[in-house]
Amino acid sequence: MISVSKLLCGTENYGDSLRYIKGAAEQKYGVSEGKGPVVVWNCTRTCNLNCIHCYADSKNMKYEGELTLQEGKDFIEDLAKFKVPVILFSGGEPLMRNDIFNLLEHSSKYNIRSTISTNGTLLSKEVCLSLKRFNVGYIGVSLDGVGSSHDKFRRTKGAFDKALLGIRNCLESGQKAGLRFTINRHNFNQLEDIFRLIKEENIPRVCFYHLVYSGRGNEMIKEDISHEESREVMDLIIRKTLEFGEKTEILTVDNHADAVYIYLQAQKRYPSLANRVLNLIKINGGNRSGMAFGNVDFRGNVHPDQFTSHYNFGNIRGKSFSEIWKKSSHPILQGLRDRKPLLKGRCSHCRWLSLCNGNFRSRAEAVTGDFWESDPACYLTDKEIES
Repeated sequence: MISVSKLLCGTENYGDSLRYIKGAAEQKYGVSEGKGPVVVWNCTRTCNLNCIHCYADSKNMKYEGELTLQEGKDFIEDLAKFKVPVILFSGGEPLMRNDIFNLLEHSSKYNIRSTISTNGTLLSKEVCLSLKRFNVGYIGVSLDGVGSSHDKFRRTKGAFDKALLGIRNCLESGQKAGLRFTINRHNFNQLEDIFRLIKEENIPRVCFYHLVYSGRGNEMIKEDISHEESREVMDLIIRKTLEFGEKTEILTVDNHADAVYIYLQAQKRYPSLANRVLNLIKINGGNRSGMAFGNVDFRGNVHPDQFTSHYNFGNIRGKSFSEIWKKSSHPILQGLRDRKPLLKGRCSHCRWLSLCNGNFRSRAEAVTGDFWESDPACYLTDKEIES
């Protein structure tokens, strides 16, 4: 996750204290000395929508093997002992769990900052007030277009209106919320509309996700935007970030080529900002899946991130997450923690490798069949990566 606002405008937000702290790039097991990783918990696979790019391949059905409430509480207590700073409740649709408020209350009791990734359709005023009462730090609502464009992605008529109402309900109740937008061929031309919506609705935060080829998203490899289009998208995001300033926190997710591109553009267009950008992305160190970022699925299996669920490092029903995270000898987990010698192709000789850390491995594997090959979504030119 790259805070474009932090890089270009020097803003200060909660996540920056995890991403841009001294030593973050060197951490092998957590976000800083004495702390565990940020953990995404796909607490359910059940979802009331049927999105075409869902990495969890979720449906509106009950899946066997979901962690129970007590198992979830035990998991949260272990994360607290491991000093995990943030737990992101995801799905499926996390608000479909009938005990989600019990889990959030438990997270609050153990002083772990909880965040929620949701489709927004279940965010009634009453739900938003409850979320605020349980000290939820942030709610990210997925909007992948405006109006019918979003509905098409969700395969549900009216999904956009319900999601937007959910955001409004959050903000009116004093609950911090924002947008999550997954960039792809069918919606990248709506970015101007999204920025217009952000301004009109006074939405304080937006995360632009690059498409990761996993789950149903794996079927969308050909639906990703081109390298040239990625550069055009980033040019717009850079311009809008400078325009919005401190009013809106703007981030990009799942493509660390963005950080290098921002630096290269700052050198050309905003030279007074270039040194700050470079220093911050050096501190961050790029992709940290399996290092300062981990995932647990609805059955309790541990993965490096939510897009790499076919690599399983253990199950929290047998061992605690902290023990698995610290002691697993799985070659993928160990490789991620010292990945630079393993990387192939363009990544292996890229001058920016220390800033990107090889980008996203699941995309490389989806396209080439090799986990350590170069990420095909890197849009930097050969000339730009030359030493």
